[in-house]
Amino acid sequence: MSLKPTRAHLTRLMKIWRSAGWPSRDPIDIDVLAAGWVSLVGDHPAQECLRLTDAGIAVLAQSRQAQRRAESDHDKLALRMADLLMASGRLVWRELSLRAKVEADAPAHESKPAAIPGELSTLWADVPLEADSNDCEIGEAPEAFQAHRWRMARPDLFSVRRTSNPAYLQSMVHEVKVSRADLLSDLRHAAKRASYQWLCSECHYVFPHGLAEPQELPEELGVWVIHGDIDTGQLEMLRPARHAPCTIPFYVWMTMANASPVRTPLVQAQAELSHVDIR
Repeated sequence: MSLKPTRAHLTRLMKIWRSAGWPSRDPIDIDVLAAGWVSLVGDHPAQECLRLTDAGIAVLAQSRQAQRRAESDHDKLALRMADLLMASGRLVWRELSLRAKVEADAPAHESKPAAIPGELSTLWADVPLEADSNDCEIGEAPEAFQAHRWRMARPDLFSVRRTSNPAYLQSMVHEVKVSRADLLSDLRHAAKRASYQWLCSECHYVFPHGLAEPQELPEELGVWVIHGDIDTGQLEMLRPARHAPCTIPFYVWMTMANASPVRTPLVQAQAELSHVDIR
């Protein structure tokens, strides 16, 4: 039987590979059995289990290779950094869409930089602004609203410590860059950096070694580099970020609650084996 594997089929095959292969006896089991990707073994119905065939292993291998090709260097480096943050005891979210309050005043002599051919346009205006972490959303005077404006920010990685004490959350933003043109574009957009700094206590940039020198970045930003290949290289912090007190606004908590933090492959595998549904 010729059957094109769907995401549900691939997920089931991976679960069978990782577990003892107890059959679920549902339509997906029928599909993978009919396609010849698994075989039913056991002398008694109570002892039956599913085993991957050579064809099933080949299907999983092809899917994994296609997934790796689809991942960009940017995604790979972001996941490497996320793994390091999680290993240090932090909860990490990828690409949260968050509102940030930045100063609305801009010097009149600042001109917009020329666009780089082939570079995507940014959602942030090129306005040199500084983060203001002492403002609050509720109970502000009208003058405060006139002096600031809201911008959308989408950091590559947003993380907080696993802690029961709000004072120890130490929210962080890690922005990942894999091209010098993209990094320089970010450095010209001061409003974008101000958005990140308003949302966190520390803001870091992560990029391959040799892409830029730490002194090329504003001194309040932390600098991480990866040495060698993105898949196997070592991450190193060249400069810590300047720490600033920051209280996470309520709407940011709601956005975090509605999104799923990054999970390590090991945690996901353990959840599947224990029949825990992680969403």
